[in-house]
Amino acid sequence: MALKQELKEFLKDHGKIAILGIGNELKGDDVIGPCTAVKLEALFRENDNVIVFDGGTVPENYTGIIRKENPTHIILVDAVEMNEDPGYIRVVQKEEIAKYNLSTHAMPVSFLIKFMESTIDADIILVGVQPKGMELIENVSEEVKKSIDIVVNTIFEVINS
Repeated sequence: MALKQELKEFLKDHGKIAILGIGNELKGDDVIGPCTAVKLEALFRENDNVIVFDGGTVPENYTGIIRKENPTHIILVDAVEMNEDPGYIRVVQKEEIAKYNLSTHAMPVSFLIKFMESTIDADIILVGVQPKGMELIENVSEEVKKSIDIVVNTIFEVINS
């Protein structure tokens, strides 16, 4: 799986890792980031080298605490419109973010990453999942539920390997 390989390469020689889930719980598949964060937080609760945040629709509010934690690596998880099948997962490189439609937040993810890069000395990647639907009060699709589990399990496995 490409995700596993890319995460292994990204996390090679890591110190502390911060994971930030981004998205809106009220907009169907846009819950990808928050749902992933909640599941990972439970798995890494006892691990002092991994901190997990549910950034919701205002992930920029977590940059201060992330900076204080001084991670070497930051993983962002968000819904990304990539014109792929629902549930499709891929690491989106920083240079590519501008060409994709990311989920609805107060600050565009590209600005968030630029801000984080200017204030935190850490490597940053974005794990994107293709949503099926992101309408208000829409249910999470089965495809995305499966992808959330894949992302959670893959991140957990790579960090613990």
